Amino acid sequence: MTSHQPHPPASGYSVPVIPRNGLGTAGFVTGLIGLIFSPIPFVGVIAWPLVLVGLVLSIVGFARANHGGATNKGLALTGIILSGIGLLVCIFWVAAFGQAVSDSASTPPAAPAAVSPGAAAAQGQAAAEHTVVYRITGTGKASSISYTVDGGTSTSSDSDVKLPWQKSIELPGGKAFQLVSILAQGGGSGSIHVSVEVDGKVLKEADASGYGVATANATVGAIGD
Repeated sequence: MTSHQPHPPASGYSVPVIPRNGLGTAGFVTGLIGLIFSPIPFVGVIAWPLVLVGLVLSIVGFARANHGGATNKGLALTGIILSGIGLLVCIFWVAAFGQAVSDSASTPPAAPAAVSPGAAAAQGQAAAEHTVVYRITGTGKASSISYTVDGGTSTSSDSDVKLPWQKSIELPGGKAFQLVSILAQGGGSGSIHVSVEVDGKVLKEADASGYGVATANATVGAIGD
């Protein structure tokens, strides 16, 4: 009976070693993503943790490869380079933003344009309005009432108007020589008193009795202002 002797293993052949470097690969991927986001304004803020983590992982992976604990040293080195570039871009953006904020804070506010006293007064006149109050009081009635602005009749009221009576209107400021007037005729008994008041000040007033006519007028603008 023939016995088979075991054959010794053939020399000259080795089992291939699969490259492994998990930390280096993770550092490369993280650093690459961080570098992609780093130049984008505002969005680049998320690049900070990515490039920092990528740099740390790549350095650890590179160190392990140097000590034989891992392979594929080149991928870890590439991760270090990519993470470093991304970190420099992030630092540049922070420095540029800080300089812009500093320049904005140090720039003095623009001084308002100087306005002469005359111009300021003119602007005040243009902005302010005048309140005109027509008023009739007395012991009798007014058979007719009319009041005018700039010489034109604005409205009228008649048929024995009961007293007291008043009407208020607003006139634009800055306009000179606005003539305001009121005319009222008595109702035959008693007396009436008419007045024109501008901005709280009585400028003109008149009285009449019986069927008499009382009229008062004033100029608003050059005189009233």
